[in-house]
Amino acid sequence: MAPRARIPDHRTKLTTLAAAARRCRAARRSGRRVVFTNGCFDLLHPGHVRYLAAARRAGDLLVVAINSDRSVRRLKGPDRPVQHEAARAEVLAGLAAVDLVVVFDEDTPLEAIRAIEPDVLAKGADWKADAIVGADEVRARGGKVLRVALVPGESTTRLVARSRGEVRALPAAGRKAAARVRPKRKPRGASR
Repeated sequence: MAPRARIPDHRTKLTTLAAAARRCRAARRSGRRVVFTNGCFDLLHPGHVRYLAAARRAGDLLVVAINSDRSVRRLKGPDRPVQHEAARAEVLAGLAAVDLVVVFDEDTPLEAIRAIEPDVLAKGADWKADAIVGADEVRARGGKVLRVALVPGESTTRLVARSRGEVRALPAAGRKAAARVRPKRKPRGASR
């Protein structure tokens, strides 16, 4: 019997901004491309997973900066976040696409972007190019800004509304997306 693969502790991906900046500088010195993204990531859904995978494919190391609980409340209102920052950070750290997770308390990630100095800044395509915080700083250093397409029907706001009974059904686009990810069943007796 082959030995079991050792799964690294995902919590080692949780770090401070200063430590993440040091790791990113070392990564760039070794020729690796650093990608940065940010958000609240309150209730993780397939749209988040696909977005983070696309961001990671743009480079060699993905840093995800999440808004602190205080920052989320200022931006989204008193009922948010649903999950506290430590829980949100740990869930993100459990994803294979994510290399480092940091928490920031400001309303924008500009200071985090300046500290990390990413080669690629990734944001959802719902953000207009001229409204992406840090885009000018990244481009001034020779980096690029990547706008990642969103998954129709997937959002934390929608999940919260559904949990409260405010949204009854997925739109057609959401049903089609859900159908594509369902595994096909094998007939009974079929070998695996």
